[in-house]
Amino acid sequence: MCFGPAISSMSLGRAWVHELPHKLDMAAKYGFKGIEIFYEDLEFCAKSLPGGNVPENRLVAAREIRKLCDERDLKVICLQPFMHYEGLKDREKHKERIEEMKLWLKLAKTLGTDQILIPSNFLPTEEITSDLDVIVADLVEVADLGADVSPPIRFSYESLAWGTYIDTWDKCWDIVKRVDRANFGICLDTFNIAGRVFADPAAVTGCTTDAEEAIKKTISELIATVTTEKVFLVQVANAERLPEPLIEGHQFYNPEQPARMSWSRNCRLFYGEQDRGAYLPVKEISDAIIHGLGYDGWVSAELFNRRMSDADTEAPEELAKRGGESWKEFVKDLRLGAHDKDVPDIAIIS
Repeated sequence: MCFGPAISSMSLGRAWVHELPHKLDMAAKYGFKGIEIFYEDLEFCAKSLPGGNVPENRLVAAREIRKLCDERDLKVICLQPFMHYEGLKDREKHKERIEEMKLWLKLAKTLGTDQILIPSNFLPTEEITSDLDVIVADLVEVADLGADVSPPIRFSYESLAWGTYIDTWDKCWDIVKRVDRANFGICLDTFNIAGRVFADPAAVTGCTTDAEEAIKKTISELIATVTTEKVFLVQVANAERLPEPLIEGHQFYNPEQPARMSWSRNCRLFYGEQDRGAYLPVKEISDAIIHGLGYDGWVSAELFNRRMSDADTEAPEELAKRGGESWKEFVKDLRLGAHDKDVPDIAIIS
């Protein structure tokens, strides 16, 4: 597999505001070759069908989305996010999630992808356990379900910077090693890596106290530790430095969310958008993944930003164009064009 520019469907506008066909049009217009299907987009398609958002309609919606993507020469690279799964203390709820996963396996197949992304659980501690044996066993269970499909469905496990127990790439990697299944790997997300180790949106500086040393250390450890073949997906995004700490009184403050989560939902940026306040060391992390580890798969822009919820009909095109410009900057900065003739070039359309 060579490098390919991809983007999450959600990053082009939220499903309750912007229709998926238009978002896919914009992704294709600005040169994207891959698309992550965000589950809310699939659900909103299903809701529009007679009978509403029932499992049968979700499968119908998946078939329609596959057709829309095929018509635009977009490859569905994954279905995500299968949230709040591992470590549930309520084991009846766990059984319900397993049944839901069986549907997701069918949805993935219908969409034409072999990958489902599972973000680390961020439910409260009263709802999920810190017992790694339970967490690993739960993830083994879904990995084995995916392995029974022909061809197998792969799972990318991703540490969220605000995950309750798994909040760094190295904790995530430890889980991946413990699961020890060929179809279970890691998603490396530059925002979540830097957002936990380097950044602290609740701090006046926007950084952790030892940010520079900490990020150098974690990058070095990542190169020395991670097995390239187990990196199933790379997501690249930056975020804006806030002029004021994200604490009570801030416009993005939400007492029900960790500061990093509120920051993530409102303030992510595309790669290279320093003019919009981007300050995370995403280039250095990306260089470690691509040149240090030798990763050569899909690179996806996963943006969360308040702009995605704007009713402005121009938002999807603006976001797609910014994403396309970001990819060109990424190719230049990471020296991809000089070393890989198959790297897709995005023609930015004015």
